[in-house]
Parts: sequence; C-alpha cells; structure tokens
Amino acid sequence: MHSPLPTKPVFTQSKVEPKRQASRQPRFTVWAGLALMVIILAFAVLHARDVFVQAPSRTIAPSPPQVAVSAPLQRDVDGRLEFLGQFSAVDHLELRAQVGGTLTQIGFKDGDIVHKGDLLFGIDRVPYEIKLAQANAQLESATARLMLANRELARIQLLQARQVETAENLDQRAADQRAAQAAVDDANAQIRDAQFDVDHCRIVAPFTGRIGSHLVSIGNLISGSRAGTSPTTLLATLVSIDPIYLNFDMSEADYMTFLRARQKQNGPLAEKVQVSLSDETRFTHEGALDFVDNALDRSSGTIHARATVPNSDLLLTPGGFARVRLEAAPPAPTLLVPDASVLPDQSEHIVLTVGPDDVVTPKQVQIGDLRGGLRVIHSGLTPSDQVIIDGIPTALPGSKVTPHNGSIRFGSDQNAG
Repeated sequence: MHSPLPTKPVFTQSKVEPKRQASRQPRFTVWAGLALMVIILAFAVLHARDVFVQAPSRTIAPSPPQVAVSAPLQRDVDGRLEFLGQFSAVDHLELRAQVGGTLTQIGFKDGDIVHKGDLLFGIDRVPYEIKLAQANAQLESATARLMLANRELARIQLLQARQVETAENLDQRAADQRAAQAAVDDANAQIRDAQFDVDHCRIVAPFTGRIGSHLVSIGNLISGSRAGTSPTTLLATLVSIDPIYLNFDMSEADYMTFLRARQKQNGPLAEKVQVSLSDETRFTHEGALDFVDNALDRSSGTIHARATVPNSDLLLTPGGFARVRLEAAPPAPTLLVPDASVLPDQSEHIVLTVGPDDVVTPKQVQIGDLRGGLRVIHSGLTPSDQVIIDGIPTALPGSKVTPHNGSIRFGSDQNAG
C-alpha cells in the first residue's frame, strides 16, 4: 500500500527539471557573450592606449638642415658710381625756309645720313630771280645818274675856280652827286637782298647728320621768314650723330661722393666714363664727362650731368638708353658675397650668417654693385663672418643648422669695360 507513494513524486520531479535547465542555458550564454565582449573591449582599449601613448616616445627628432657657409671674399675693388642715362644729339635742327614759295625739290631719302653742304630742299627761284634782275637794273640806273652828277660837279668846280659860277650852284651839284651815290649804295643793297632770297631757295645741310622724314611734299606752298617773326613751315629735322651726348642725373649722395673723389684726385672735370648699351653686359664704350649743372633740382633732389661719347660706328642713337659708370675712388679692400646670399627686407638688405653655436643670425648690410658675379658689401659684415651661400631656403633666423664649408669664387667681371 505504501510503495506507490514514493514513486509518484519522483516521476513529477523528472519532468520539471529539464525545463529549468533549458531556461538556464540561454541566460548563461548571454552572460558569457557579454563577458567576452567586455574582455575584448578592455584588451582593445589597453592596446590602443599603449599604441598612442608610447608612439611619441618612439618618434625621432629631425636633424638640423645642412647649409654651406663661407667667409666673405675680400678683394681690392675700385669705387664706382652707375647711372641710367639717355642719349641726345649734340646738334638738333628744325629745317625751316627763310623764304616762301613753292617747294620744287627734295634732295634726300628719309632717314639718310646727309653731309654738310648737301642740298635738302629746293624752292621756286623765279620770283626771286626777277627781283634780283630789278635790283640790278636799279643799280645801273643809279650808276648812270652818279656818273652824270660827278661830271656836273667837276664842271661846276672848274667854273667856280675861274669865278664864273656861283657858290650856290656848286653846292647844288655837290648835293646831287651825294644823292646819286646814295642811290647806287641803295641799289647795291637791293641786289644783295634779292641775292639772299635767291640763295636761300636752296636749303642745304649745315652739318653732317641723320635727317628725318620730309614733312612737306613737292608742289606745296611753304612759308618762310628771315627773323622767325612770322609762322614758318617745318620741312624736316636733322640731328648730328658723331659725337653724341649722354645725359644722366645724380642723386645728392652720389654727387657728394663724386665731388669728394674729384677733390682727392685734383683732376679736371673731363674724366673718362664707361658706357654699356641696353643689349650689352659689358661696358664697351668710353666717353668724357664734360658738364655738371650748377644747381640741384629741388623737386627731385638730383643734379644733371652730361658726357660726350664718340659715335664713329653710328651705333648710338639719340633717345636711346644706356648705363654710364664713373670711377669714384681708387681700389680698396672690399667684401664680396654671392648675390643670391643677399636677401631683400622691405627697403633694406640682409645676409644670413651662422654663429659659433650654429644658430642662424641675419645681418643688415649696405650693398653696392656686382663685381665678378658677386655683390659688393659696403658695411654690415666682417671678414670673419660665416655667410650662408647654399641652403638658404631651409635656414630660418634663430634656428639651428648643420654648416659645412663652401667657397666663394670671383668670376669674370662682366661689368668691366
């Protein structure tokens, strides 16, 4: 009777336990997955921290940039002053007629070189030849009257000596003779006047030079004037070509340098100048300084100067530009550096140097012209300064660099004469 009772609960427990186990398995799986994800995230965070924290400790600082340095080149260089000048003709002429009339001849081709005495223009001579003939006729008439007056005066003087003629008649004949002589003189003047007009119907070159284009064609009626008191017709222009002037302006500072140099030399004003044309790199022409103005221009602060330059090859043209150079001082020791080492700094110039601590130090300098491809340094550097001559773009003022020795070479002086 009691044996079935224990078996029934056992049967019931066996059916409920698998259900509980089945409900616990999904929960365990979820928690295990969450735990695994937390472990992975923690590992990733620790690994990333290790990477980002320790990466800078493994970065290697860059080495200072390499630059080439050298002491400035020292060389004996003479003092020079250079200016920009413009050529002008020594003689410049506007060809205008002194007599009016019809233009009948042009004796040149536009742009020709004409020589002194060459015929340039011809004006109709006929009206003036007629006037000359009239003057000659007047001279003949006056001469005849003078001859008659001379004979009558001689006759009266003879009669007066014999006490036959009165003194009044003698005075009359003397006055007639003087009037006849004056008429002859006037007729001669009229001939010279008419001959002047005839001669100036031919317009000739007063000097050798290059003529421009003709401004009036044959057949035109032109106006002329001897004294220029009335309007005249411009026919052409003529300029001399050899020698030629080179005009330029000096600043007050350059002018003082020029004056002090001339006082030391005790030489005349006519000193040699060297000239380089716009398409030349060398100073191939020479001239003489022959004029310096007597006052500075107050508006520009400059003074005008002029040199005369020979032009036998006719290469120099009025209106053209050229560089002119004056020797202002004898040779003296001068520092030179590559032109690329001189950097503009607003209105000033600087040169980068390297000190004993390998730190880049800029120095302000006063520069001059180029000599042998190098820039003249008047002040701001010493012979012992280490100037950066290569690697300038990488050298920043105040930064450290790694210098190595370079060299400065003096090339051919393209500015030499």
